[in-house]
Amino acid sequence: MGKPVYIIGHRNPDTDSICSAIGYAHLKRAMGEDVVAARAGKINPETKFVLDYFRMTPPTLINDLFPRVKDVMRRDFVAIHPTDTLQELGQKLKETGVKSVPVVNEDRTLAGIVTVGDLAERYINELEMQDLREAGVNYAGICRSINGNVICGGDLEVPVTGTVKIAAAHVDTMVKMISAGDIVLVGNRENAQQACLDCGAACLIITGGADVSPALLDAAREKNARIILADYDTYTCARLINQSIPVRNVMKTQLAAFKPDELVVDCKRTISGSSYRNYPVVENGRVVGLLNRDQLIVPEREKVILVDHNERSQAVEGIEEAQILEIIDHHRLGGLQTGEPIFIRHEPVGSTATIVANMHWHRGVDLPKSIAGILLAAIISDTILFKSPTATSMDRETANKLSAITGLDLQVFGMNVLQAGSVAGKLSVGEMLSNDLKEFEIGDMVVAIAQISVMDAAPVLAMKAEIQSGMDKLARQENYGMALLMVTDILKEATHLIYWGESVSLLRQAFDANEANGVFFLPGVMSRKKQVVPPMIEASKRQPG
Repeated sequence: MGKPVYIIGHRNPDTDSICSAIGYAHLKRAMGEDVVAARAGKINPETKFVLDYFRMTPPTLINDLFPRVKDVMRRDFVAIHPTDTLQELGQKLKETGVKSVPVVNEDRTLAGIVTVGDLAERYINELEMQDLREAGVNYAGICRSINGNVICGGDLEVPVTGTVKIAAAHVDTMVKMISAGDIVLVGNRENAQQACLDCGAACLIITGGADVSPALLDAAREKNARIILADYDTYTCARLINQSIPVRNVMKTQLAAFKPDELVVDCKRTISGSSYRNYPVVENGRVVGLLNRDQLIVPEREKVILVDHNERSQAVEGIEEAQILEIIDHHRLGGLQTGEPIFIRHEPVGSTATIVANMHWHRGVDLPKSIAGILLAAIISDTILFKSPTATSMDRETANKLSAITGLDLQVFGMNVLQAGSVAGKLSVGEMLSNDLKEFEIGDMVVAIAQISVMDAAPVLAMKAEIQSGMDKLARQENYGMALLMVTDILKEATHLIYWGESVSLLRQAFDANEANGVFFLPGVMSRKKQVVPPMIEASKRQPG
């Protein structure tokens, strides 16, 4: 099966971003599509209250969409053991068509890698019968390589101590060549077979499917020698025995290996200086996959649907590496580019959840109480219970319908949601600044604007010096020209705008409001997108270049 499509909101997600992703994922699954709701940051206190209230699981956390090794690696890979023979390696290469194979131990830990080139090099250098002692060959490996049948002998796992000889000469000449411990390839000449045993041969390989007499078997048992029957002729057996060498003798141990979470772009840099086709993927010391260099040329991109945003600066990291399929949003158009036409549902309402709820009804998909509940909470949150100027009649009508589905009192539940989102005394300065933070290009600079909702602004304003110090650090880290924190008082329907940056003149032009000690007081201002960003953009146009 293919990978699912991620439905994901903006960075530093608010309740609308999270709940709209969950709600739209419900709609798409009801229509038979394989989707997963996702998020691009921490759950804030308000959203946690909402999800807990309706017993909903938070969406999957995705920190970025950059392709990783685990996204392109093969999990159904072929591997081989260090003690397996070259003959077994060759058979695997032939059956699978792969050019390289990881070598793994019994516990799947990585031992090395072996390629077709390693095998070919071994055959090219094979000018004579190999000394199997130096190669660490045992009798079991020899038996497997010639597909032999052991009819007499002891432990086959012990290593070979002699050399391989071919009993092709006259017996008198042959006995001068054979030493104790040797392995002898011999045909159906019984006198030659017996002479080999008399010389102390440790193993007779009877070639050509020849029979063995009971007398020879008795003699072999008496001398504790092994007898292996092979159907191949002597020449073929000699060739195959050379393939009984263990893979560990030809494998490479100095090799590049990757972890599942490594970025594909980083792997490309390493692989560019190497000639292998495949590379092991290792997790906790064990091989879990194989990375083919061809898969890195055009890796399969993640498929995403964006909700509650459409600007690159607000999207999850790596969005340029993903394939955007749809955008469901209620903000201004922010310039994200796609490689092909996509579905966009973009409406001037106060909440993306309003759009998602109506898409359910338009498509005849019922809303369960839990989904209706989180969408209702998202509308309440984004419109600040309809006090924000972004609230529309469509938001109110949608909220009333959702309220009827859930059986919740809109005003009572709404105040509970806003109270949960009132962060005074709950968040650190760093959390205040990252809570619902969005970036905007205003004039020739990037401005970061965070917003928090409170029932009483005084405790937050008392921390102004600490907040401005945090803004300074944030702006320097992210290269912001200006950082703002909207402290929105829900009960007074006003915003205290704490700022950092040298472009205070821009704020003074944008807002005809009282300013004191680095804070603007903006009565009636509740919306970032409608009451803060637009006047700042207009003011930037009036500033001298």
